[in-house]
Amino acid sequence: MNARQLQIVELVNQRGTISVAELSQLAGVSEVTVRQDLNVLEKGSYLKRIHGAAIATAGDDVGVRMKTRFPLKQRLAAYAASLVSNGESVFIEGGSANALLARSLAQNGDITIVTVSHYIAGLLKEAACEVIVLGGLYQKSSESVVGPLTRSGIGQVHFQKAFIGIDGWHADTGFTGRNMLRCDVVNAVLAKGVETWALTDSSKFGQIHPYAIASGGSHLQRVITDDGIGEEYQTQLAQRNITLRLINEAD
Repeated sequence: MNARQLQIVELVNQRGTISVAELSQLAGVSEVTVRQDLNVLEKGSYLKRIHGAAIATAGDDVGVRMKTRFPLKQRLAAYAASLVSNGESVFIEGGSANALLARSLAQNGDITIVTVSHYIAGLLKEAACEVIVLGGLYQKSSESVVGPLTRSGIGQVHFQKAFIGIDGWHADTGFTGRNMLRCDVVNAVLAKGVETWALTDSSKFGQIHPYAIASGGSHLQRVITDDGIGEEYQTQLAQRNITLRLINEAD
């Protein structure tokens, strides 16, 4: 690994996700050279390539992902927590920002958290709030449950608000995810028609992943993210009547 490739690995690990264009600017080389470097680094398992960008190899490990842009994710979670009222039941799907949201709500004894994430359930062992953990096929990498049993549980439990994670959004595809079964869980939540928010940092915008979120007539109309999101994405979201709440990227 040369010095430039080492710099690229460090940048990807710091940001979690970073575009080829930005890597080109920061490394002072062409995008063609960056793509060549990314091919080499992906073969060595130092990172993963996606459409137009590179992501850290943390995968679905929530504990590892939480360390990426941690202060920002805390602010996103704090804003999301402010939307929850006493007496409500809240579905929290999974992911690092949502785990921080669950922790923010943990000591409110007047709410109930419904989750598919056993990682989040573990964070709530000493919580004052009520916790409902749904069953299903356990995915070890994400520490979440998926599949028909999970969909059935979602259909039988009532909640007033839901917070989900996304892996990508692009004008051509809408919201997308990396894991088919986790996207299936999200679509089951959306089908209930409750107030649902996507909780995500701005690095996900511009990315395309294989599996559709908000398909089959369901709609995801609310997003909480940071003000690092590009103006073109803000415009595109507004054109689709998607409510956007922006949190300061920096303190």
